Amino acid sequence: MEEILYFEKFLKPFCALALIIGLSFSVSAADYNLRMTMNSNDQDEDYDGSIVFKNYVESASNGAVSVELFVGTQLCSKGAECLQGVSDGSIDIYISTSGGAAGVFPYVQVLDLPYLMSDDRIAEDVMQSDFVRTVRKMALADSNDSIRLMTIGNTGGWRNFANTKRQIAEPSDMKGLKIRTVVADLPQVLVKALGASPTPIPWPELFTSFQTGVVEGSKNGITDIMNMKFPDAGLQYVTLDGHAYMGALWWMNNAKYQSMPKELKKVITDGFYALQQATFASPKRKSIKAYEDFVAGGGNLYVPSPDQKAMFKEAASPVYDWFKSNVKGGPEVFNALTSAVSDAEARMADAYGKDLN
Repeated sequence: MEEILYFEKFLKPFCALALIIGLSFSVSAADYNLRMTMNSNDQDEDYDGSIVFKNYVESASNGAVSVELFVGTQLCSKGAECLQGVSDGSIDIYISTSGGAAGVFPYVQVLDLPYLMSDDRIAEDVMQSDFVRTVRKMALADSNDSIRLMTIGNTGGWRNFANTKRQIAEPSDMKGLKIRTVVADLPQVLVKALGASPTPIPWPELFTSFQTGVVEGSKNGITDIMNMKFPDAGLQYVTLDGHAYMGALWWMNNAKYQSMPKELKKVITDGFYALQQATFASPKRKSIKAYEDFVAGGGNLYVPSPDQKAMFKEAASPVYDWFKSNVKGGPEVFNALTSAVSDAEARMADAYGKDLN
């Protein structure tokens, strides 16, 4: 009995302290620590993917790799700044949109070319194809082997035209509308091709810009529209043209990746696969409630007919030649994407032929 009391009074607290110290040591003893940042928030698909990545990598590496998440602008605030951080090693992993990386790697704007991918099955196939390896090779060459593209996921579903003024059923309805774009060239060229007026506005200023009429429309997914409460600023019309897949490019410091043994490289690669799958799924689920809330709040959804969608694609077609002629690496990456799309479409056609019998 005395031995039990002695243990309870003296040894048990000591053992608990030793356990805590041991756990702390095991965490701090990770061979590799990855600083992962995203300029978004914990409601975003990027965050969903990063949580999956962190959990997978730390578990599968048996603690050899730890992952620190930095959400928002703690480490950097803009694409070029963040990619410079990846290059110099102060940031290990960063997620960008195509527009966010276009100032450093202009050819990633290929993901913004309109109406090249028809649906999620095609897009998700393409994002797991040699197209990604082509972009990786190009980015490594242009960054002196310092910035490595690990995967391309999704952030927000598909881009659709939305505005405060009227229903858009065909390209002529776009005429004269002031459409918010990022500062990258391609989105501005696209908006002009459709007869509207591109107006570059920083994302944090967009709500107020809708309210004041500085801009009258945007090119965004429904989850972004609802998360930012844009309907409260007057955005009431959404046309589900799905003109571009909202790709999320996940970049990693190549020196950090190459410093790992092969078995840990596999863990990291598999972690990015798990992340990618999470970002594929997340916007599908989140968009259900987002569309419901948009309509419940008086929003107008319009689905173009096949003929109308063909009209949009025809009106936007000059953008393809502009991209190949004006963007460094444009022809190579355009051919890589369109080839991957053709291969994906062939695989889907074959699958439907087998599954629809």
